[in-house]
Amino acid sequence: MGCRDVHAATVLSFLCGIASVAGLFAGTLLPNWRKLRLITFNRNEKNLTVYTGLWVKCARYDGGNDCLMYDTTWYSSVDQLDLRVLQFALPLSILIAMGALLLCLIGMCNTAFRSSVPNIKLAKCLVNSAGCHLVAGLLFSLAGTVSLSPSIWVIFYNIHLNKKFEPVFTFDYAVYVTIASAGGLFMTSLLLFIWYCACKSLPSPFWQPLYSHPPSMHTYSQPYSARSRLSAIEIDIPVVSHTT
Repeated sequence: MGCRDVHAATVLSFLCGIASVAGLFAGTLLPNWRKLRLITFNRNEKNLTVYTGLWVKCARYDGGNDCLMYDTTWYSSVDQLDLRVLQFALPLSILIAMGALLLCLIGMCNTAFRSSVPNIKLAKCLVNSAGCHLVAGLLFSLAGTVSLSPSIWVIFYNIHLNKKFEPVFTFDYAVYVTIASAGGLFMTSLLLFIWYCACKSLPSPFWQPLYSHPPSMHTYSQPYSARSRLSAIEIDIPVVSHTT
């Protein structure tokens, strides 16, 4: 595994992270988290389905594409606890995942454009390429946990609503999109951890997340100045003793 170069695992994890964040964006904006199906026994009327999202609510007749009722103020009056939690959890998960993507990108750029000679001035830097990937993997795991837990809770909350009222509630495909995106975040984290563990045995200072000492300090030490060489001249001063 090319630990000192940009490896396919890090590139694949970065692309997987982008796709997962895009899926979280889609799941956050889709108005298809919960369906409320209202069935009428009047043959002259059509059944009505209410689509509930995190921010809007839409009511449609069966077979229709246009919303009869489009509530754009639904986000401020959500009366369902699971959707209210998702309003905070998904944007937070997106922010965490975007921070992880930024760290992953910094790590790849640091690997791609690094110098072949260690920089003594940066020897005490706490985070380098591998450090960025390691912290990014932890953030991806955190973002996946924040988005996955409330998304799964929607499924169980539907069961609670059907028991409390009538069996007319079902969860929609936005739940699947968000769960799949959270799985993508965990996959991204796993790829970064695999890369890190595979490179862990190498002694190179370029991949280590923390520098324990300046790399090859004796090899790249600065030469002495002329003044320092002159200061090494020894001067003998004779001592005269008087005897009485």
